[in-house]
Amino acid sequence: MKFQIEKAIEILSQTPVTVKSLLGNLSDDWTINASDSENWSPFDIVGHLIHGEKTDWIPRAEIILAQGEILTFEPFDRFAQFEKSKSKTLSELIETFAVSRTENLVILHEMNLTEEKLKLKGIHPELGEVTLEQLLATWTVHDLNHIKQLATALARKYAENVGVWKQYLSILQ
Repeated sequence: MKFQIEKAIEILSQTPVTVKSLLGNLSDDWTINASDSENWSPFDIVGHLIHGEKTDWIPRAEIILAQGEILTFEPFDRFAQFEKSKSKTLSELIETFAVSRTENLVILHEMNLTEEKLKLKGIHPELGEVTLEQLLATWTVHDLNHIKQLATALARKYAENVGVWKQYLSILQ
């Protein structure tokens, strides 16, 4: 499918709704666990999504659009949520994510992106040259990746309880 900003926004606008629907009424038994850099809890995943809203997608898009002397993005701390989410509840994180995403979608709309703007480039500190289109497509797929990660983290809670059916449950493979 060819990238279209309107199609990306369809996913980006639904992610907070999906997260709240999936996690909003669950007990801590489902959403919090001793996590690490390999196996994030749903709580950690939502914290990560918030950190991305504040420091990744829109700030990097603004760097690309500015086309000034500094085109290199600030490095993104993929594990910042472990510290930044401390002392918060999952409900607070879900609400913060929804508000941040709404604000970022307003900013994205106000960028009035054209095909020419989508071709503009910035420099990722690890990956090198990237286009605005690639950044926005990645933001969209990043959301979907973490929705899958949320479902997988929840499914793992019953991985040992499903018995012989485990072989039929690809989410547990």
